[in-house]
Amino acid sequence: MRSRIGPEPFKIKAVEPMRLPDRSVREEALVRANYNLFGLRSEEVYVDLLTDSGTGAMSAAQWAALMMGDEAYAGARSFYALKDAVKEILGFDYVIPAHQGRGAENVLFGTLCKKGDVIPFNMPFDTTMAHILNVGAKPVDCVVDEAFDLVSDYPFKGNVDIGKLETVINQYGKENIPLIMVTVTNNSGGGQPVSLQNIRDVSQVARKYGIPFFLDAARMAENAYFIKMREPSCANMSLKEIIRAMADAADGLAVSCKKDPLVNIGGMITCRNEEMYHVLLPRTILYEGFATYGGLAGRDLQALAQGLFEMTDEEYMSHRVAQVRHLGELLDEAGVPFVKPAGGHAIFVDAASFLPRIPQRLFPADVLAAEVYIEGAVRGIGLGALAFATADPETGSEVLPKLELFRLAIPRRAYTNSHMEYVAEVVNDVYKRRESVDYGLELAYEPPVKGIRHFLGKLRPKKL
Repeated sequence: MRSRIGPEPFKIKAVEPMRLPDRSVREEALVRANYNLFGLRSEEVYVDLLTDSGTGAMSAAQWAALMMGDEAYAGARSFYALKDAVKEILGFDYVIPAHQGRGAENVLFGTLCKKGDVIPFNMPFDTTMAHILNVGAKPVDCVVDEAFDLVSDYPFKGNVDIGKLETVINQYGKENIPLIMVTVTNNSGGGQPVSLQNIRDVSQVARKYGIPFFLDAARMAENAYFIKMREPSCANMSLKEIIRAMADAADGLAVSCKKDPLVNIGGMITCRNEEMYHVLLPRTILYEGFATYGGLAGRDLQALAQGLFEMTDEEYMSHRVAQVRHLGELLDEAGVPFVKPAGGHAIFVDAASFLPRIPQRLFPADVLAAEVYIEGAVRGIGLGALAFATADPETGSEVLPKLELFRLAIPRRAYTNSHMEYVAEVVNDVYKRRESVDYGLELAYEPPVKGIRHFLGKLRPKKL
């Protein structure tokens, strides 16, 4: 049964025209892009659900904040506005700005990790994994088994299995584990949340072994909303209180601020102690910028400070999650398989079940992405073997991921519920004709850097 979704808790002040390109234009564009939807031009897309990163709409208050930006190279007022917001919302004394999340990842993993190290996760996302692999370290999944049951209604499929975590620590030795990281929500596993109790349990294990504990907190507000809705002990807490409780359990955060903090560009690392702060600063200056701007203009720092407060608005977040759920319910009515419950920022279609005739080595998630684009100029992203396959360290043979997903990520405050209905219609139409999809995709080119082939790879069709 479809749940009620209320109207958007905002009104539209400026509009950006959208035009649906002809099918012939879409077909030519897909070929020119080598069947990789990252290669499309934005004007060739009607509804763009490639990512929710940096694609949302800023508020009137954030646009006003831009005009308050202090562009001083060092010690800008805008940095201290961000520092104050981080202290109030997240409780950390130290903040290092970065140009975006992967800049923060570069500073964190490039500083703390070395060849042979192991980093336990629930599940890392693509650039996180790439940064770890490219310093010669290894991420290890410790997510609960329920994460791989795509149809169960288990409320916290992003949780860390504490037994798995302790096994990894004992197997590799705490001296080879520079940090433990938990991604909230768990993007690789379908945007699934992590409970507050689980975050606290991981924190306790980290303290037991003396290992720093970081949250990958790009979607911390969405995760907090799910905690409020699904964790009985937190039902009477405010969103702001839950976010703070999550942060209080960690030694630091790495954040892509292009997600929940509601800006189009920006990232940050937060930490509790001065020692960690000064350990991370040299690489920040080498790769991002000075300590008080980290690759961002003062106006971006000012908008980010405002966005940290706005992400705690419960009316906004309620609609945000409901809009994603609305798309899921429309797909569910047509029988389209996807990860359930619906995630906080995206619907993750089960491409392996949607296109069962296509073997995983021929990238069914990316075939589905191509077919949905051809059908209605809707752009999503395949998150399966193309993005997450790895090489066995002993044999060198390819190890395919357990999940083969097609993600439809919804930008914040950018599309209406009518757009979601259009997207559902397009995906449902592809589902009706799924038996006619008679090809897979194979790599014609992949970049020489580990972990990023889905961004830059060139694909070509291969008949089944």
